[in-house]
Amino acid sequence: MSPTSPSSSAQAAREALGVRLAQLRRDAGLNGRELSARCGWHPAKTSRIQHGASVPSDDDIRAWCGACGAEDQAADLIAVARAVDSLYVEWRRRHRNGLRKAQEDFNALHRRTRVCRAYVSNVIPGFLQTPAYATALLNTITTFQGTPDDVPEAVATRIARSRFLYEGGHRFHVLIEECVLRYRLGDAATMAAQLHRLLTVMPLATVSLGIIPGDAPRAVWPLEAFTLCDGRHAVVETLTAEINVVQPSEVADYRRAFSQLARMAVYGERARELINSAARGLS
Repeated sequence: MSPTSPSSSAQAAREALGVRLAQLRRDAGLNGRELSARCGWHPAKTSRIQHGASVPSDDDIRAWCGACGAEDQAADLIAVARAVDSLYVEWRRRHRNGLRKAQEDFNALHRRTRVCRAYVSNVIPGFLQTPAYATALLNTITTFQGTPDDVPEAVATRIARSRFLYEGGHRFHVLIEECVLRYRLGDAATMAAQLHRLLTVMPLATVSLGIIPGDAPRAVWPLEAFTLCDGRHAVVETLTAEINVVQPSEVADYRRAFSQLARMAVYGERARELINSAARGLS
């Protein structure tokens, strides 16, 4: 996996959109200045769009397609441009009105996802969290980001996601770094209940839960938390942003990383031993 900036997927998508628009211009027999004149803007704007330096607005795309006699392609290109904008979303922007709306969006994503593969190196996945653990975590996020406090509503929405564990048509493959079991979010009672929650979901037919031991030989270094949705879309969470990876080559890297991480994990009785060991460490 090559080292890239967090927004590399978004930038690659901007550049791909620029290439498509440039091809429309060339097919229409126009140079950059001629297209700019028809659209009524400065040639520098055309250059920025074609090179992926900026994302065109809906009206920009309609004007571009109109200038090229390709009005029938405008709707598709607008959809592409809107997806580009959603690939890299800053948490403060997403949480500007509180956390509940983002939780609703995640619930909708999980509702559409048949097979969810989640790797975490920081916190327990949201769909496995207890209310007390989720409250402690979301309180911390709200305080750190300085966004509006709607934690009770956000927690209720997040916890509702767990229903997908019990509904048909959903599968969850979860990999948790052992250190996550020992990170204290909330008090000892909160952590004890959260660890017990992991033990209770392990027997579910819809869940495969693996723990990566701290002393396991590393085939893959510890990574940022990510979720693979049906193997076609990866959601990566960093300190400042949510990154939606949709480029096939990058998604393939995340699938390959998950596969290698899964081979490092332990399951069943060995996983329960690690969870119980973390629970004993609370006393």
